[in-house]
Amino acid sequence: MQAPNPIPRVTINLGDRSYPILIASSLLDDPSTFASLPAGETALIVTNVTVGPLYAQRLQIALEKRYKTVHVVTLPDGEEHKHWETLNLIFDALLAKACDRKSVLFALGGGVVGDMTGFAAASYMRGVPFVQVPTTLLAQVDSSVGGKTGINHPLGKNMIGAFYQPLQVVCDLDTLKTLPDRELSAGLAEVIKYGPIADMQFLDWIEANMDRLLARDVDALAYAVQRSCEIKAWVVAQDERESGLRAILNFGHTFGHAIEAGMGYGKWLHGEAVGCGMVMAAMLSLELGLVDATFVARLRTLVQKAGLPVIGPRLDPHDNAGRYLELMRVDKKADAGEIRFVVIDGPSHATLRGAPDVIVRKVVDACCA
Repeated sequence: MQAPNPIPRVTINLGDRSYPILIASSLLDDPSTFASLPAGETALIVTNVTVGPLYAQRLQIALEKRYKTVHVVTLPDGEEHKHWETLNLIFDALLAKACDRKSVLFALGGGVVGDMTGFAAASYMRGVPFVQVPTTLLAQVDSSVGGKTGINHPLGKNMIGAFYQPLQVVCDLDTLKTLPDRELSAGLAEVIKYGPIADMQFLDWIEANMDRLLARDVDALAYAVQRSCEIKAWVVAQDERESGLRAILNFGHTFGHAIEAGMGYGKWLHGEAVGCGMVMAAMLSLELGLVDATFVARLRTLVQKAGLPVIGPRLDPHDNAGRYLELMRVDKKADAGEIRFVVIDGPSHATLRGAPDVIVRKVVDACCA
């Protein structure tokens, strides 16, 4: 009898904290997906009101082969709920169910669920194991990988959190079938970013296959998820805690986080803000003399084809650029009040650098409605 094909996987190499990212269809219902996890009495699935009705029971049944008791806690859905009050719902459930240090948390949902579950796991009893089961494209290619966890603050996105790695990431491609079109486009922003910062051949592939990705062709999605995770794994293995290289993964995010905070979390999806932010970061790269106008036009066209906005919102009717600058000074990459941007300075190469306010104002004014 021929042996079954192995599940495609990418490994995050972090010594004794290394872990696999599994990428395939029909993973969520298969108990063997979770066979390598430590056995325990209790598991807690953290999900939200949108994803829970679709997948929570299916995951619960699969986990019951390994855990005596599998609890479910359901959170409200949306970036606007990524705060202390929602995080406490997870702690409430952990304490009410008498979960111990061997209890395993499972983050079933998109980036918000993954970030909050990871932060709860890092904090509860000073650290319990958790597993990422991302159900959005954005989470599968970015937020579920690399151990960044946290919540938002009204003054800044993801400013409160911890680096805490999961035991495993399970990317079941079947979950992308139920993803709303807007969420699919948002995930494509994080796919696109990997091209300019690390792999221009991948950018060529994305351009050639955008129609297949938008049509949810499973082979195209599988390659997009795998290549994105390979690039992120390579970066994280070298710089887990973002002391240098890992900052390039934030291409477009400095402008994008300002958009999210300035508009109010949830008005634009994270990927929508990042897509627009990448166009603004490319324009900044142009103004700094690092790229040419052809590159900016190419990126803008691709972002727009993915169904993402390319014109930034006005955050202040009187001094829009000033408001952007104010918000970006709270960004995690800021250094002594100086905003540091991820800019493109060559094919497949990004760098972190500051820029004079006058140039940033010019970019904001040129890119906003």
